[in-house]
Amino acid sequence: MTPTRVLTGITTTGTLHLGNYVGAIRPAIAASREPGVESFFFMADYHGLIKCDDPDRVEASRLQIAATWIAAGLDTDVALLYRQSDVPEVCELTWLLTCITAKGQMNRAHAYKAAVDASVAAGEEPDSNVTMGLYCYPILMAADILLYNAHRIPVGKDQVQHIEMARDVAQRFNHLYGDDFFVLPEAQVDAEMELLPGLDGRKMSKSYDNVVPLFEGGLEALKAAIAKIVTDSREPGEPKEPEGTPLIQLWDAFSTREERAALRSELRAGLGWGAAKQRLVAQIDRELGPMRARYEHLMTHPDEIEAILLQGAERARAIARPLLARLREAVGLRRSRLLPGRQTLAPKAAALPVPKQYRESDGLFYVKLVQGDQLLLLSPGFAQGKEAGQWWAQVKREGRVAATAAQQVHDRLDEALAQLRAAEADKKASQAAAD
Repeated sequence: MTPTRVLTGITTTGTLHLGNYVGAIRPAIAASREPGVESFFFMADYHGLIKCDDPDRVEASRLQIAATWIAAGLDTDVALLYRQSDVPEVCELTWLLTCITAKGQMNRAHAYKAAVDASVAAGEEPDSNVTMGLYCYPILMAADILLYNAHRIPVGKDQVQHIEMARDVAQRFNHLYGDDFFVLPEAQVDAEMELLPGLDGRKMSKSYDNVVPLFEGGLEALKAAIAKIVTDSREPGEPKEPEGTPLIQLWDAFSTREERAALRSELRAGLGWGAAKQRLVAQIDRELGPMRARYEHLMTHPDEIEAILLQGAERARAIARPLLARLREAVGLRRSRLLPGRQTLAPKAAALPVPKQYRESDGLFYVKLVQGDQLLLLSPGFAQGKEAGQWWAQVKREGRVAATAAQQVHDRLDEALAQLRAAEADKKASQAAAD
């Protein structure tokens, strides 16, 4: 049975907080324990250079993040734990992907658009604060994922777009070079937790100075942070509405269904905010206390962390090298195979039509059928990707009849669909023969 590969990483720009733990570390470690799962965890230190130019901070952050993964229960004998920068193959793959990625796609990336909007709002040139690292961030992220052909990527909602971009880049490369080099990764978002709020209700972020520390500062730092959670002015004994408050959202991240219901009931019955905060501290420390002790040991024994990271990097490179060798061969970065006196290569076969499903900036899903650089068919927009897939399945079954109903007719559509069906049939026949 082929294992399912799960990959996640955290940018090395500082110490980790509770939001990192709930949104990425905990679900990723849980996924690593599933049967039939091969897990990859990495310190995204190349990504860290985009945001941080303090070398000491980058170095310290890498150590702290590695210690956190291990202390939180990651089994490094089974899962791979490594630093991004210890796997040079990721840089070469980033360039191969950059060469086939459209600038227009990069223009739609959330981080780039946010930087442009901030510059314009400040009366500056749109790209005044945009580095090429920031602009090409999604391509490097795609390389992190595709280098190991990861299937599932645990992310927060704000990172889903990057997974979709990685899928599009992978599909484009596969089509351009005529083989299934890359699997198409899927984003895995925790439907209940999503983004953990900070002390003021906004997304937990150091830039907002509203974080709850994970291990740094010990129990006292945890108590001090929880005490700062913003609440309303209702006194003990007065009924309180817990829904939507930062305190209750943090509570939900560390409690059972029964415990969630119980605290809500007590707050509505008049439990004071101060008492509720004390319970929240105890609830979080129940889970994090044992991990904190392990973390403190590792931080005083960095040689143990280094040995684990170097071993993980070698295991990761053993997986990356064969794929990168195939990719180099595919794009032509190979030893010459021309015979003496032969001046030309065989003509390239005509491109087959290929369907692509994607989500546009309007939030809707579309299907397009392209042949080379020519657009043959564009679907209407659909609210769900599943609906777009169903529309495309109908087009394949019924041909131009279904497309006409959607007013998306092209002169070459019938021919393209026939070619596509024939190619799929040939591929199935070849697979059957191989089996």
